[in-house]
Amino acid sequence: MITDDTRKRVEVCFSPFLFSLFKDEFDIIVVIDVLRATSAICTGFHHGIKEIIPVSTIEEAQAYKDKGYFAGAERNGKIVEGFDFGNSPFSYMNPAFKDKTVVLTTTNGTKSINLAKDAGQIAIASINNLDAIKFWLEKQNKNILCLCSGWQNKFNLEDTICAGAICDYLINTGKYVSIEDSSIASKYLFLSAKDNILGYLKSSSHRRRLLNLDLGEDIKYCLTPNITPVIPVLVGDRLVALKEPVLQA
Repeated sequence: MITDDTRKRVEVCFSPFLFSLFKDEFDIIVVIDVLRATSAICTGFHHGIKEIIPVSTIEEAQAYKDKGYFAGAERNGKIVEGFDFGNSPFSYMNPAFKDKTVVLTTTNGTKSINLAKDAGQIAIASINNLDAIKFWLEKQNKNILCLCSGWQNKFNLEDTICAGAICDYLINTGKYVSIEDSSIASKYLFLSAKDNILGYLKSSSHRRRLLNLDLGEDIKYCLTPNITPVIPVLVGDRLVALKEPVLQA
């Protein structure tokens, strides 16, 4: 066991609303928006997208679209009028996007990325790339904050469970420690849910919201662990995939 003096911290921020309480303490900010932005981002890179530009507003996305970029926009689970796609991961499997730059704005996830981008290195996590991001983070030996995008600045279960999985793994390596109650709570939520995340989230607010929009297949996909080893990181204003994802610790 590594001593307390040398262990790095891994903590969880439940929502962007609370980010200001954490932002100056961490080297890496892991942005999580399981349903659906970070799942779509990971899927896009897995299917060959070159770059994704995350923007906070519809107006920014429209400006890129007017310049000829592929641009997606989502608000409240729906594709924004005037755009051809939103944040369904299935949209990011489009062969036309291969080797292209795609612009994305979403209700929660892209706002979280832009909120945190000046506070540390940004990495993207989802259930879909969970093992890869855990193994990569273990090797970084830096203080890590898992930023849950939540829903309109509120707590949600799916992002917290994903953050808890990261905390649980890193703490168990003996190289990391959590001291915040939010992190401990996230870990135990994950341990309660890990054998059936889809079932555990049956009554969660955002799952119900997406089911009402007939997006059940998106939910199943986003809650499927380890579909991809891709690790997206922010470089400047653009997300790119690490060239050599870490497949094991």
